[in-house]
Amino acid sequence: MGQSRGGTLGIAAAAVLMATAVCRANDDASVRYEFTRIRMGVPFNITVYAADEASANSAADAAYRRIKELNDVFSDYDPRSELSRLLRDAKPGEPVKVSRDLITVLERAEDFSRSSDGAFDVTVGPAVRLWRRSWRSKEKPSPETIADALSKVGYENVRINTANSTITLAKPGMQLDFGAIAKGYACDEALAILKSRGLLIGLVEAGGDMACGDAPPGKDGWTIAVESLAAPEEPAQRFLALKNCGVATSGDAYQFIDFDGVRYSHIVDPKTGLGLTNHSSVTVIATDATAADALASAVSVLGPKKGKALIDKTDGAEMLMVYVDEEGISHEVTSSGFGTPINRESETPAEPQCRALR
Repeated sequence: MGQSRGGTLGIAAAAVLMATAVCRANDDASVRYEFTRIRMGVPFNITVYAADEASANSAADAAYRRIKELNDVFSDYDPRSELSRLLRDAKPGEPVKVSRDLITVLERAEDFSRSSDGAFDVTVGPAVRLWRRSWRSKEKPSPETIADALSKVGYENVRINTANSTITLAKPGMQLDFGAIAKGYACDEALAILKSRGLLIGLVEAGGDMACGDAPPGKDGWTIAVESLAAPEEPAQRFLALKNCGVATSGDAYQFIDFDGVRYSHIVDPKTGLGLTNHSSVTVIATDATAADALASAVSVLGPKKGKALIDKTDGAEMLMVYVDEEGISHEVTSSGFGTPINRESETPAEPQCRALR
């Protein structure tokens, strides 16, 4: 819900750990191990190449501990999380001491809010919660309730003091929603844990967000399948070979609701307070998964023309947007570098390893 695209933060579930040696190349450090545990309400998949199972297990355990730490910060479902306590206890206009992770993500979120002219905005929380209730009740929000929610939205009402590690919420009733950036950040942080242990060949994926490390042995990059907007259940026909970058996909292929014959996405426009009505899928490649996560949501809100303009002015970012117009005709918009050298399409991938669209 909100600007998250593939599941929302917070639902606890039993952790399931799977370690499998999948393939071996010619050197000792090229055994592939795969792990899956539920975190932030979605499966977090870690793929890593290591010299032995013990090294892979230890690194994966550390990465999952880091992801749990971040869920304990950013979850808006867990009443014990740092975010929940902040929103419950903060008084308008008074600074509150927060963790370094919260400051870091808020600073990056503010940058994306400014560059996207508010198309990405973590203060969209009041509108997100309104639409969550509507999805449960099957009743469209009234114009009055939408207007009330929007009166509490605006990234400029969050004041960040990095030196003191404090934030100030300027208005009463503000709600922060990190659903379109926290999973990307968690993927980046988990990959950083793997790298800190010398495991440079790794990939972390969660709900369509990915952090890619060095390429697997003998490959140009991690093979990423981009599913069709028209038939997401069909085998993918397009593939990307990616390394040392982040990837995220935003779209309404699976999460939408119909009110009076109008299809509303789970992605909420911070300017209108409404779920998006354009049927689209956006895949963004960026310098890291945090950026890809936020930019994919922003492009979804902005649409093809303004979205491409945002990507074109963002260093290290590329995009593919597929959307359906009012006549049911599908269109494709790409940035100039999408699919070239490091981010190129692979015509005959040997092994599709991850899906970019969930």
